[in-house]
Amino acid sequence: MDIYQTGIRPLLFSGLKSDPEWLHRQILQFFSWLNRTSDRPPSSWLQAQLHQYFCTTEPRLSQTLWNQTFPNPVGLAAGFDKDGVAAGIWQHLGFGFAELGTVTFHPQPGNPRPRLFRLPDDLAALNRMGFNNQGSTALAEMFAHRQSQLNSADISPGNWTAIPLGINLGKSKITPLEAAVADYLGSFQILKDWGDYFVVNVSSPNTPGLRSLQAADQLSPILDALQQSNQGQKPLLVKISPDLDWEAVAEILAIAQTYQLAGIIATNTTISRTGLKTQFVSPTGKSVTEEAGGISGAPLRERSTEVIRFIYQQTQGKLPIIGVGGIFTAEDAWAKITAGASLIQVYTGWIYEGPWMVRRILEGLALKLAEQGLANISEAVGINA
Repeated sequence: MDIYQTGIRPLLFSGLKSDPEWLHRQILQFFSWLNRTSDRPPSSWLQAQLHQYFCTTEPRLSQTLWNQTFPNPVGLAAGFDKDGVAAGIWQHLGFGFAELGTVTFHPQPGNPRPRLFRLPDDLAALNRMGFNNQGSTALAEMFAHRQSQLNSADISPGNWTAIPLGINLGKSKITPLEAAVADYLGSFQILKDWGDYFVVNVSSPNTPGLRSLQAADQLSPILDALQQSNQGQKPLLVKISPDLDWEAVAEILAIAQTYQLAGIIATNTTISRTGLKTQFVSPTGKSVTEEAGGISGAPLRERSTEVIRFIYQQTQGKLPIIGVGGIFTAEDAWAKITAGASLIQVYTGWIYEGPWMVRRILEGLALKLAEQGLANISEAVGINA
């Protein structure tokens, strides 16, 4: 029996009707405390307990991408830990990697509240957070402080966790679109030593005009500047929208080849409201079609898988894909992987299913490999593309 699904979630979602953003903040504050005090009791004991309950070790799920070892393919998506305050904790919750951010060059408060809503009838969330974060300098300082705190003279930057940490970069709201190149480049240069991989986020619907940067003539200068600064040191990916047509996705794939991107993240949230059971957002009383923001969770499941399959087919499986959108179960994860995703990410599903979800997915994937007679998860990538 999963106590989260049978007791805690109903209490928080329905009984107490807790505000999603408030609850998120409380959880993150707890994990932040664990992270800061991990070298002494009671935090060290609590981390050991988390590890025992939520982690599983299965060598068949480990793979190497970009010369980095991912102990399993399930990662935490960007958006949950924007400022990296719990960066050292995600490995103890079963994740094989975690993506911090979205972080912007300038600190910013994000959009006005309320800006995060549950859509339980759809197993979904609607968010218009607007890249609320403390800025790239604060994130770099967090990394430096953490390394100093651990007295890690023998540990190189980015290697103080057992899992890879990605950093998701966005454009500051106050930065005009014509200055986007400098904005992304500034964040990258500040954080380059700390992330194991970097993601150019040009697909959030919650920063005005941001999605226009997915167009070839807008995206190319950003990638060109980043790769000139990067000089092949760090894997660079781009995160795309599920709302692009196939021609637009194909254009991004051509750009990815031109600028030697390490991969694609498919996909961000959708602005589509098609097929939603939810008619009205209860905290505001407005129609769901009137509420701005991106939809995540189950409604995104099929579309994101379609995009993954298209990318895999178009690139003959040569461009690694991180699949995200609507993953709740091992079946969902398997569908993404067999469509072409080497790695997957969760966020909304984790909120609905609870902290045991990652372990259930990993155990389910191991069973799938056994059923298919496959020796490693990498052998499953794209077999149904």
